[in-house]
Amino acid sequence: METILKNPKLVTIGEYLGIWISLLPYALCVNQLMVPQKIVGGGLTGLTEIIYFASSTTIPIWCSSLVLNGILILIAGFLIGWKFCVRTIIGVLSLAFWFKVIPVAAEPFLSDTFMSVVVSGMICGVALAMVYLCNGSSGGTDIIAMIINKYKHVSIGKALFMCDLLIISSAYFLPDIQACEHPIEKIIYGLVFTLVYTEAVDMAMRRAKHAVQFTIFSKRHAEQIATAINERAHRGVTITPGIGWYSKREIRVLTVLVKSNQQNHIFEIIKEIDPNAFVSMADTQGVFGKGFETVLNKKEQEMARQLEIEQDNQEKAEKAQQML
Repeated sequence: METILKNPKLVTIGEYLGIWISLLPYALCVNQLMVPQKIVGGGLTGLTEIIYFASSTTIPIWCSSLVLNGILILIAGFLIGWKFCVRTIIGVLSLAFWFKVIPVAAEPFLSDTFMSVVVSGMICGVALAMVYLCNGSSGGTDIIAMIINKYKHVSIGKALFMCDLLIISSAYFLPDIQACEHPIEKIIYGLVFTLVYTEAVDMAMRRAKHAVQFTIFSKRHAEQIATAINERAHRGVTITPGIGWYSKREIRVLTVLVKSNQQNHIFEIIKEIDPNAFVSMADTQGVFGKGFETVLNKKEQEMARQLEIEQDNQEKAEKAQQML
C-alpha cells in the first residue's frame, strides 16, 4: 500500500480509474431516470438531453456529449491551458463511454417523478464529488465557467448557476415537454435536481475531507501511545508537557490529527496501551499538509493567480478613473 502511495504514476493511474468508475452511476441515473421522466438537468448533460429530445431521439446523448465537450476542450486548451484539459479529457471520454453502454430506458425504474429527481440528484452529486476528489472533471459547463471567469469579473459559481438556469429554462419549449400535462413542473423538477446534486457534491466533499483531532492525556504511557500511532496508524503525534492542576503532577499531552475513517483504530491503540487515558475528540474541517489535503492544487493556484491579476487590473482602472 505504501509503495502505491509513494509512486506518482500508480497514483495517477488510480485517479484515472476512479474518474472512469465514478461516472458510471452518473450516466446510469441520467439514462434510466432523468431522460425517461423527461426531466432536463443543468450543465452540458442537460444540453445533450435537449438535443436528444429536439432531434426526436435520433441524436444519442453520448454523441452530443462527446462532440460538445470536444469543442469546449479545444477552446479551453488554447484559452486556459492544455494541462487543465488532460484529466477533463479522461472524464469526457469516460462519461461518453457510459452513456453509450447504458441504454436509455423506455420507462424509469422509479415511477414517482419527485423520487426520481431526489435519488438522481443525490447519486449524481456523490459521483461528481468522487470525480473531483480524483482531481478530475466531467467537462461541460465547468469549462464554460472557467473561461467566463478568466475574461469577465464573474465568479465560477455564478457563471455555473447562469449556465444551468439558461439550459433548464430552455427545455420548456421542447415539444416533448410541452406534450406533458404540466410542462412547468418539468422545469421545476430540473431546478430541484440541480439543487439536490449541488448539495450532494458539497456534502460528499466535506465528508471525504473530514478529519478528527485527538487530545490524549496519559500519565505513564504517552511515549508508548505516540510510537504505536506512528508505527501502526502512520500518523504524526505532537507531545506537549503539561501539569494537571488538581494533582499538581506533570503529564504528557498528545495531539493527533487523523482522517475520520481512522478514529476507531486510534481508540483501539489507546485502549490497548493505557485503558485509563483521558481522551478528547473534536471534529475538524480543512486540515492541510502532508498526509491530508494540499494547500492549493495546480488548478487552484492558476485560478488564484488569475484572480489576483484581475483584481490588480481592476484597482488600476479605478485609480485611473479617479485621476480623470
